[in-house]
Amino acid sequence: MQITIQIGKNGLTEGLIQNLKNMFKKHDDARVHLLKTATRDKEKAEQIAQQICATLGRKYTYKIVGFTIFIKKWRKIPASIK
Repeated sequence: MQITIQIGKNGLTEGLIQNLKNMFKKHDDARVHLLKTATRDKEKAEQIAQQICATLGRKYTYKIVGFTIFIKKWRKIPASIK
């Protein structure tokens, strides 16, 4: 099961990051939608995804499709990240 979170005009907040951390205690995948009020710039979307994964830790990777960020939690750290 995948969890879904939306990022709006407030952008990345400490509450959003804390909410993601709590959700990853039970789930391995998350989907983060970037609303129009957050950004419509691909580079900014990439920066947001990098900030999220840097805050969460090394066990997390991301993939961006359109303006949706898919975040995966790994049980073991992938070799490409080490």
